Amino acid sequence: MSEKVYKTSGEVPEYTATIESGSSTYGQTAVAPSGRWESFKDSFRPAESYLAHREAAASGHEYDIEAAAKRTAASPLARKLKGRHLQMIAIGGSIGTGLFVNSGKALSNGGPASLLIAFALIGAMLYSVVHALGELAVLFPVAGSFSTYSTRFIDPAWGFAMGWNYALQWLVVFPLELVAASITLAYWHVDVNNAVWITIFWVVVVVINFFGVKGYGEAEFVFSMIKVIAVLAFIILGIVLTCGGGPVGGYIGGKYWHNPGAFHHGFKGLCSVFVTAAFSFSGTELVGLAAAETANPRKTLPTAVKQVFWRITLFYIVALTLVGLLVPYNDDHLLGASSVDATASPFVIAIQNAGISGLPSVMNVVIMIAVLSVGNSSVYGCSRTLASLAEMGQAPAILGYVDKSGRPLVGIIITSVFGLFAYVSASPKEGQIFDWLLALSGLSSIFTWGSICLAHILFRRAWKIQGHSLEELAFRSHPGIIGSYLGLLLNVLVLIAQFWIAVWPTGGKPNAYDFFVSYLAAPVVLVFYIFYKIWFRPAFVKPSTADLVTGRREVDIPALIEELRAERAALKQRNFFYRTYKFWC
Repeated sequence: MSEKVYKTSGEVPEYTATIESGSSTYGQTAVAPSGRWESFKDSFRPAESYLAHREAAASGHEYDIEAAAKRTAASPLARKLKGRHLQMIAIGGSIGTGLFVNSGKALSNGGPASLLIAFALIGAMLYSVVHALGELAVLFPVAGSFSTYSTRFIDPAWGFAMGWNYALQWLVVFPLELVAASITLAYWHVDVNNAVWITIFWVVVVVINFFGVKGYGEAEFVFSMIKVIAVLAFIILGIVLTCGGGPVGGYIGGKYWHNPGAFHHGFKGLCSVFVTAAFSFSGTELVGLAAAETANPRKTLPTAVKQVFWRITLFYIVALTLVGLLVPYNDDHLLGASSVDATASPFVIAIQNAGISGLPSVMNVVIMIAVLSVGNSSVYGCSRTLASLAEMGQAPAILGYVDKSGRPLVGIIITSVFGLFAYVSASPKEGQIFDWLLALSGLSSIFTWGSICLAHILFRRAWKIQGHSLEELAFRSHPGIIGSYLGLLLNVLVLIAQFWIAVWPTGGKPNAYDFFVSYLAAPVVLVFYIFYKIWFRPAFVKPSTADLVTGRREVDIPALIEELRAERAALKQRNFFYRTYKFWC
């Protein structure tokens, strides 16, 4: 419901569904389990609020956007993520093959200047996107996050398309990452069938996710810590090598920017790097998705959102600047046999070219951990998105099954089973199969990020029209509404650039195969949107009637404003360095 309706009706939104011990709900009686085994079995039973949501959703005959918003606000997902989990997810959560390996392909296609320009622009866009998402997620820490915001502030049909687009992205990424992890072991020429390693990695990731959100959070904390330490170590090593401190090669400086040059394939090469850069940043938005499972998002989420700036600056811009200085774009090793071939990683090549033994193997271990981390995130992201789609009434109700431990059990199982597609790596058609799987996810993040910016723009309009001030927001996007407009524009430009590359591929002639492999995600999104729009005919959401109440954990506005004023006043009393630190961290 809109804020105006809420104020005049006197209705207080309900956010939780509870059950008393011994009471009966929907044919089930709550009985306290006895013993560890009984408790373990009982944890897989459906959460009471899930049963209530299923009953409520089944009773309606038309799509009820307000009821759907209430269900996502009262999601039975467990709120067990801590501040340290969110911070490490924000800092290192999406660092994977995009940075460690695919950046080599980008360097080969566009040269070091294109690499730096594209990653800087996409990073600036992501900075705006994450801050917009943070503002929304702190105010509305609901299940589904950005797909839910698209439904509530843009159009239920677009929210449906964005939810399934995001779920499909992670659904196909999981088997791809399992294969990637197994291929990294080929670096040591291990004579073991890839299927064995795929099985081991699959079991590890699935077991982690069956431990629930806390298992995911702890695993990502460890994975991200390793990745962060590795990148920081590479930055220090890269500075030393550039200055001539390596065993071989001498002083390097900027010679590779002169010979073979700063750019490759001109403007088209730059456009191709934009797509690689966007893919490399995929997963940055997971910090917003995790808000629904965070104990205190108002305190912990702003800090996590601010950490993204440091990841973009240090781990992408600085690291890739050094990569461009240490590896020429015409290095033969950059053209590896696979996009997950660790020998094609510019990080590994830089160390090998310097004549340092042992460290390339260490870097390969880090790459394998990064791949497992992305695989872990794919199960988490897909299962939560499927559950939220079911809660929104935009997917079969069974997908919203959440057990008493707060695990979206059916979503985890479906994603895990789909991961078995990784075994097609033994097929002679492996390359074509994975090309098409990757095509489904290639542009998904661009649509997600653009939708976040648009939802933030429309939310701000609704916030103003319904009589609110920015002072009431517990967290405000640093780049503000201008940043969201800029982020939306950059996402559109990336889609245009990718369309150009898809129609006229670099070094090739126009053909249908290259077009759909590069641009398949776009028609898939349009099909989802048009189908839902024609079938259900939902209206676009008007800012004057947008729901600004459901899902807010803090609805005592006067008390919140006073608390925020006190915090800001206390911050003003601190010294300049502390204020600067709090602004960026």
